Amino acid sequence: MIRNRIAALAATAVAASLLLTACNATDEAASAAKDGVGTALQSLRFNSGTAKQNHAPAKTGDWATGAGKPAATPAAKKWVQLSAPKAGDLNPVVVNGAGFTLYRFDKDTANPSKSNCNDACATTWPPVVVAPGGKIFIDGVDKSDVGVVKRADGNLQVTVGGWPVYRFSKDLKPGDTNGQGVGGTWFGVTPDGQKAGAQEQGGTGGTGTGTAASTSVILSDETDFGDPSEGLAGSGCQNVARDDSASSLRASGSLKIWSEKNCKGESKVVQGDIADLASIGFDNKISSVFLG
Repeated sequence: MIRNRIAALAATAVAASLLLTACNATDEAASAAKDGVGTALQSLRFNSGTAKQNHAPAKTGDWATGAGKPAATPAAKKWVQLSAPKAGDLNPVVVNGAGFTLYRFDKDTANPSKSNCNDACATTWPPVVVAPGGKIFIDGVDKSDVGVVKRADGNLQVTVGGWPVYRFSKDLKPGDTNGQGVGGTWFGVTPDGQKAGAQEQGGTGGTGTGTAASTSVILSDETDFGDPSEGLAGSGCQNVARDDSASSLRASGSLKIWSEKNCKGESKVVQGDIADLASIGFDNKISSVFLG
């Protein structure tokens, strides 16, 4: 009986030792990963002002990243620039050195920073990556809000407010904001990492108009709000049931209307009631709306 108890106690001690060893190994791995990102961040140089003000060579860094079809694995730049002007309806929003809007992805995480956009996603939404030892020029963005996270492909992706940031491949010229609200998960990023367009509305919308965002809309097939009609309510991207049939709409605030399902295609920010959608070039074109 005593032997059995001694054996049981010994087995328990061994199991506890193994569990403690495994926990320590996990903690050490996590600490090493964190230290790796910390070391990479320390190797970067932060300069106040724009790349031009800091005399960065022409056709280098972000200036060399124009519109087009990016590679699935983007090349890390020796420098990137983060500025915070106005782009389209978004004010403020972070843009890169070439003036292209930068976005955040709701399926990523900010604490801890982690990118969940890889492979085909990273082709449509090229991550902003910087080479180890590179420079980040900050203009209207606080250094304390800027960081990096190691991606699955090994690149260092720039973060703002903890959120990994990206470009949108369908933004063809500086100032385009075609990625705003896509899929209800992509939004321009503000200098502190929030969703652009939501800041002036208490964090409730994505239109960036400074007017309270509407959480409901009635779409009518006829002008002057005639029947038949369809009501939508809630927040985020909503697909309409009767595609491309609305000729007027009623709303209590601002919302964004889209020509394709899932908040894609041509878009326009509207405010309040519109008796004739033809007046804004959107008659029989609404396929989805972004509310709240």
